[in-house]
Amino acid sequence: MHDEAKIGTLSEIVIDAADFTGLADFYARIAGFRTVLVEHDWVSMATPQGWRVAIQSAPDHLPPRWPDSACPQQLHLDLSAPDLSAAVAAAERAGATRLPGGGESHVVLADPAGHPFCLVERRDPQTGHGDAPADHGDPPGDQAGVTEAGITLAGVCLDAADGAALAAFYAPLLGMELTWSGPQGAMLAAAGQPKVTFQTIADHVPPRWPDPAYPQQLHLDIQVADLATGERQVLELGATRRPDPEVGSDFWVFADPAGHPFCLVR
Repeated sequence: MHDEAKIGTLSEIVIDAADFTGLADFYARIAGFRTVLVEHDWVSMATPQGWRVAIQSAPDHLPPRWPDSACPQQLHLDLSAPDLSAAVAAAERAGATRLPGGGESHVVLADPAGHPFCLVERRDPQTGHGDAPADHGDPPGDQAGVTEAGITLAGVCLDAADGAALAAFYAPLLGMELTWSGPQGAMLAAAGQPKVTFQTIADHVPPRWPDPAYPQQLHLDIQVADLATGERQVLELGATRRPDPEVGSDFWVFADPAGHPFCLVR
């Protein structure tokens, strides 16, 4: 996708947690996320690839109960590692809990705040061995911060009743290319960015942010050059405006067509 066609760039993946500093410590331990900013209700971290993940304080956070559709995950992180067994063991030592599901090349776990995440084995497409990233994320550009288990962020996945339709909304918003689409969902990718995937969940229950009974769980911050222009563009795509921004606010909240909140930031 040409730069002139994109509205913004994925700035940060934001995770809600009651114990936001504790959850930041968990991801630092298992995946080498490095703290770059700490505020009274927020911890911003950089992955070894230079991508941003933040944990924000949500004192009344209601954890997902995956795979219970009544209290869904909404979004989840995809992490990858060269040795799946070693990575799962390292995650469990740090406080992760094994969940149902998964398969030969991936395992589903929950972080200490209850958010599911997937650990995917990186396989070399030439040898088939678990020693390279294949389709689930690029190797870190800087090996500093990579943990012993080699776990790195591969991307983020959003649930929706129609994953392919939601991908069509986010492709121009993020300036990313559609690399796969089918009945189960879709995937977007761009050089130097985490992959963004969308999985179709037939009985998906959308969040109703800011209602704590139907939490967002995670959300995306998307950087734009101009907030007013970005607002016009995302509304044209099918976004919905959430509470009016405060005067002078540098982030404006919207919901995508599946109901997931996201922020435009500058």
